[in-house]
Amino acid sequence: MAGGQWLYGIHAVKAALANPRRKLGRAVLTPRAAETLGEKLLQRVRVEIMEPGAIDRILPPGAVHQGAALEASPLKSHDLDEVLAQNHGGRRVILVLDQLSDPHNVGAILRTACAFGVTAVIVQDRHGPPQSGALAKAASGALDLIPYIEVVNVSRALDQLAERGFWRIALAGDGASSLAEAVPVGDVALVLGSEGDGIRRLVREHCEASAFIPIDRSVESLNVSNAAAIALYELRRAGTSS
Repeated sequence: MAGGQWLYGIHAVKAALANPRRKLGRAVLTPRAAETLGEKLLQRVRVEIMEPGAIDRILPPGAVHQGAALEASPLKSHDLDEVLAQNHGGRRVILVLDQLSDPHNVGAILRTACAFGVTAVIVQDRHGPPQSGALAKAASGALDLIPYIEVVNVSRALDQLAERGFWRIALAGDGASSLAEAVPVGDVALVLGSEGDGIRRLVREHCEASAFIPIDRSVESLNVSNAAAIALYELRRAGTSS
């Protein structure tokens, strides 16, 4: 299909098949993967049954496909205003990723965000990773389950969130307080930066607070996807106890 890309891995393929927003091409599956996915999901696509080695030759080298690959178009970005207009109930948490470009990190963050009921994930369209098979595989289906919002200007998106009552927190090693101390009662926009450069100065200036995760001094920093998981757990814990 024109403009399509290959998604792979059982969870990524299953979520894409179940997502009505996806435009789909063909699915190449081993007999076992086809049985796992089931006839109902596979009604949307043309299915070709192959041996694992034949699927290997279609995908990028080293792709761990678990016997399932699906040709699909990239998802159209969700609209931030439309997402914010929905009634989610309870505290809303939005992750804002400032210039994170590694698909494995972003995919892992999406998976964690989905597990903790995050409202949406915002990325910058020019500096975020493409919606590749590697990202979808790392997200384990979450790319199709959580609103993924691509914006031109992260600072402007943060202004929109502030107008809707979100408290904006920049997660950084040199933050002014621990995250536990910085968490408010209401809605939160949590900003994470790239592991190399961190959060850009202008983006950080659009946050009301900066916070750090306390770690042992023998370690300089955490992987950004690990930091996201710890931060989201802290937000969930604080929301439960408030």
